[in-house]
Amino acid sequence: MAWSAMFGHMSDNGGMVPGSIPIKAETIYQEGIRIPPTKLYKKGVLQEDVLELILHNVRTTEWNRFDLNALVAACRTAAKRCVEIADRFGDDVFFTTMQIMLDRNLEAMRAIINMIVPEEPAYFEDFVCDDGVGKGPYKIACKMWREGDVAIFDFAGTDPQAKSSINFYMNEEMFKMFFGSFTINLFDPHILFNDGFYELVDVRIPEGSLLKPKFPAALSGRTHALGRIFDVMGGVLGQGAPDAMNAAGFSDSPHLFYSGYDKQGEWFQLFQIGFGGIPGRPVGDGPDGHSLWPGFTNVPNEFIEAYFPLRIVKYEPIADSGGAGLHRGGNGLSVAYEFLVDGEIAIHDERWLTYPWGVRGGDPGMRSTKRLVRADGGEEWLPAKCDGVSVKEGDVLYFNTWGGGGWGDPLERDADQVRVDVSRGLVSAEGAKRYGVVIAADGAVNSAATDKLRAKMRDGREDSGLFSFGGTIEEIKARSLEETHLPAPEAP
Repeated sequence: MAWSAMFGHMSDNGGMVPGSIPIKAETIYQEGIRIPPTKLYKKGVLQEDVLELILHNVRTTEWNRFDLNALVAACRTAAKRCVEIADRFGDDVFFTTMQIMLDRNLEAMRAIINMIVPEEPAYFEDFVCDDGVGKGPYKIACKMWREGDVAIFDFAGTDPQAKSSINFYMNEEMFKMFFGSFTINLFDPHILFNDGFYELVDVRIPEGSLLKPKFPAALSGRTHALGRIFDVMGGVLGQGAPDAMNAAGFSDSPHLFYSGYDKQGEWFQLFQIGFGGIPGRPVGDGPDGHSLWPGFTNVPNEFIEAYFPLRIVKYEPIADSGGAGLHRGGNGLSVAYEFLVDGEIAIHDERWLTYPWGVRGGDPGMRSTKRLVRADGGEEWLPAKCDGVSVKEGDVLYFNTWGGGGWGDPLERDADQVRVDVSRGLVSAEGAKRYGVVIAADGAVNSAATDKLRAKMRDGREDSGLFSFGGTIEEIKARSLEETHLPAPEAP
């Protein structure tokens, strides 16, 4: 009558490096154990030999065992609830009600598609900054149009697959899920999200591209392109509904890995996900220091310090990192990790080269940086994607994430709201001038100076159009070393 399903991550599944996301991997065989669809339980009996074979190939055996048990428990709980509902209302009511929910979703999405997807093609492109081995940026291109009730998304023009692990095998059904979640929650949140609308979406992804690489391409660094898909969807859909669009924001899950042996000789392995600035939106400012995934919450610093040999010496929003706008982009975070034992780190991050773009006159957000300050006083600017980096006791990593793009004209933002942002440390007094606001020494708004500055800024600017990218790709690459401390990647 129904299937229950659960998706979750394991801390490690073998492969070349701790955490199983090797940047330099060129094939999927280097990324860990590959498991075909396999029955873990047969008639309720755990297949222990199969499980032990799998766990023998990972570094975090007990963690994986416990995480797997949690997934199994979730599926069993869902199955139990389905049976309880059927017992209460009857099998026929249970089944037909599910069909009604699918039909409602279909009709709601039919109306939404006709409202926001134009018959004339709209085009948008965005970029994954680099592949970790010196090539980039990689273009993700999407053309969207409507034929009757069907929305068509064509990714022709997307760059060919990478030699490294940043490829993202985007199943067409997965993209339909992204599109539906993106739109149904915005335009008709009372309709339960499900896959009843899938027949109304046609997804076309070219073989051999970054989004459909040919086997046995490496895939473990997929989150960069996966996250960029959300920006691409926002950019292409927003052209049909500009009043409802948002800017580019924290569209990735930056990873930090730290592993080695603690002072008791025990193996440790940290897998930390970073948070950053959510984009400015039609309804208001983007949240500061948040995850791409709405349901994620940060792990308390005290928990991390209790379980791993490190100290978090700084955890704060980066003032001015959110793009200026009528609605400000959320600020990124600066987190400083002091390592308490020798070990090895890996970083997987994005938006160090391209900007999180602003919309409707809003400015782009600030880019990400990773700086390693050695205990002996030396300093290194690390690439956004690197692994096998040795760290010593006392070294400090400044893991700075990027801010969200701004929404709307910054000069239209209420000056008192800018003052409040300055008082909270979210915008600096100098950064307030991006909004045309002058903050006096006592923290109040200098109204006369603000009116004068805003009038001058209005007179000297041109219409930026719907998007603010911070320059062309060629211009951004030309400024790379000066602005990011890192050389621009070579074209793939």
